[in-house]
Amino acid sequence: MKKIQNPWIPLLDEGYNCFACAPTNPKGLKMEFWEDGEELVSLWRPTPDYEGWLGTLHGGVQSTLIDEIGGWWIGRKKQLSAMTTNLCVKFLKPVSSKSEDEIELRCRMKEQKRAFVIMEVTLKQGGEVRTEGELTYYCFSREVSDTQFRFQPFLLEEECEETKA
Repeated sequence: MKKIQNPWIPLLDEGYNCFACAPTNPKGLKMEFWEDGEELVSLWRPTPDYEGWLGTLHGGVQSTLIDEIGGWWIGRKKQLSAMTTNLCVKFLKPVSSKSEDEIELRCRMKEQKRAFVIMEVTLKQGGEVRTEGELTYYCFSREVSDTQFRFQPFLLEEECEETKA
C-alpha cells in the first residue's frame, strides 16, 4: 500500500477543518488514506468518543467514514472534485468503539455512468465485514474542479518526494 498525501494541508491557514480528514481538527476523525491497486484503504481506530450506544460506534460516524473514503477515491483516481449524490449504508454487525482492532475501510469503483461514479465500500473490524456502503458521486469538470473547488492533486507521498528532488 502507498500512502496518499493530504492535498488540503496548505489550506489549513485558510480554514480547512474537515471533520473526517483534517489532521488538526480536535474533534475530527483524522482519517488517512492509502492506495492499494484500484482500491483506496483507510485504517482508523474508534474510541468511545464516537459511540452511539454503549460500546458501539455510531452509525453516523460509520457513514462519514464510508462517505469520506469515496471522496478520496475520486480525488486520487479521477483527480477531480466531486459531491455525494447518494449514500446507502447497510449495518450488518455492531462495530466496537472499545476494541483494539482497527477498522479497515476499502473502496473500489463499481461502475461509471458519464459524470457519475458508483463505488462500493466495506468496513471491517477484526477481519469481519461489519458495514457495507454503496455511494454515487457526481464528478465536476476539470474547469469547475479547479476554479470553484480549488482542486489540488491527490498524490502519493512518493510522488511528492520525486517532485521535490
